[in-house]
Amino acid sequence: MALHLKQSLAAAQQDILRMGELVGQAVHNSVALLESAGSGTLEASIPDEEEINSFDVGIEEACLRMLALHQPVAGDLRRITTILKITLELERIGDLAGNIVERANSLRKHPAMPIPALLVKMAQAAVEMVDRSLAAYATLNLEEARRLCDEDDAIDQMNREIIAELTATMHASPDRIEGAVHLFSASRQVERIADHATTIAENVVYLIEGEIVRHRRAEASKRSSA
Repeated sequence: MALHLKQSLAAAQQDILRMGELVGQAVHNSVALLESAGSGTLEASIPDEEEINSFDVGIEEACLRMLALHQPVAGDLRRITTILKITLELERIGDLAGNIVERANSLRKHPAMPIPALLVKMAQAAVEMVDRSLAAYATLNLEEARRLCDEDDAIDQMNREIIAELTATMHASPDRIEGAVHLFSASRQVERIADHATTIAENVVYLIEGEIVRHRRAEASKRSSA
């Protein structure tokens, strides 16, 4: 039974890494489209979610079978739990990438609406966070995972600054309100991608050390802002 569990875990590991590659590419593509939204005329397709969703369902089913058939404990149980959690985060990131493509396509109808430079910077940072969180999981890099857990605040601050800039634009130029609303939504999607990347990093910490860090970070943030 131990051998079968080991083989099943290895297969699930390969599937989640492949799913991560697909999701990472979807995020890269969606951000590239957002950055070029004001310079092109052709609409882009929303990333095909079928393969990502297939991995999502397949990995969940495999994990549930392992739980039912092998009744894993200790490290094996923690690994299965982590796989389930990271799969959920990846599926949500894939959905957000599709939302960004929709916003990019809508922005092509408003060529006079410039993309804020800070939004481009934030989108690039979010892409890097997704890549780094998946690499930390693949290599079990605790130090990198902890670094990522501390970087989300910077993304949140950039998002606030972008929203303030867009709000000022809407007040000053009513003809740009519709385009600004699309950018407002895109900024929020990017910020949420960074949130999910951070959660993946938190799950890596849990996998390696058995420590749940998300609530500790929230409490620390509250104390620092008090």
